[in-house]
Amino acid sequence: MYSRKNQRDLTRTEKKRLVDAILEVKRSGRYDEFVDLHRRYYVTDAETGPRPAHMTPSFFPWHRRYLLEFEQALRAVDSRVSIPYWDWTRDNTTGASLWAEDFLGGTGRPGDRQVMTGPFAYRQGNWRLRAGVTDDPFLRRNLGRPSAPLELPSAADVERALKDPVYDTAPWNSTSATGFRNRVEGWALRNRATANHNTVHNWIGGSMAGAASPDDPAFWLHHAFIDLLWDRWQKAHPRSRYLPARALPADDPQRGRVYPLDQPMPPWDVAPSQLMEHSGIYRYV
Repeated sequence: MYSRKNQRDLTRTEKKRLVDAILEVKRSGRYDEFVDLHRRYYVTDAETGPRPAHMTPSFFPWHRRYLLEFEQALRAVDSRVSIPYWDWTRDNTTGASLWAEDFLGGTGRPGDRQVMTGPFAYRQGNWRLRAGVTDDPFLRRNLGRPSAPLELPSAADVERALKDPVYDTAPWNSTSATGFRNRVEGWALRNRATANHNTVHNWIGGSMAGAASPDDPAFWLHHAFIDLLWDRWQKAHPRSRYLPARALPADDPQRGRVYPLDQPMPPWDVAPSQLMEHSGIYRYV
């Protein structure tokens, strides 16, 4: 078993190892495959077909497996590396440690929002976004959205989400008005105080604001914290379970689109029920 640490607790050496491993996965071509995978399964309410990743009950288990796959790629490069988490309720300014030049780099410059600092700056020559996936070859950010300031969710927002004892509710999509899943993912609840995953993507802006959001390495630290919140919710509500537990009725418009507990999710053919626990693989410290 290995540990996932708070990014603020990483040593300088741990940061360098992580950055070096990410850059190596990028050089190998695998990183762009992870970006393509996320784009492929970013399916909205308005689109047709199954959608395991977003606006759906399997948001948490799908991303848990997605992070594990990426983490395995990193650890194949350096077995000492794991994905740290970014607690955006504490490190909630543009001056937070993860935006340092020796780690993720900072915000984008005015105009085109191109990131100019850090190891993932285009001018360093190591981080070119794939043509056809994005409009620009460079990583873009607009931290805090200065033209229309946005605040990151607070600890109180997180607590409100964690107190909801129900995992998810019908209609099992972006319009679900209650339930822990959408209180965190943050679609129908976006105008209320909530622990809002979407707000964090929009606060970073640029490359993080679309379906190709893993183009920004901040994606992995953000989603590691989302995974930790799911872990905390499970511990806070030991009698609560993933919903829907069974296949939806034949007349339910979401049947065949959302994934009940034991239905395997693409692309790994792994069911949510197989991802309820991570204690044998990693732990949060």
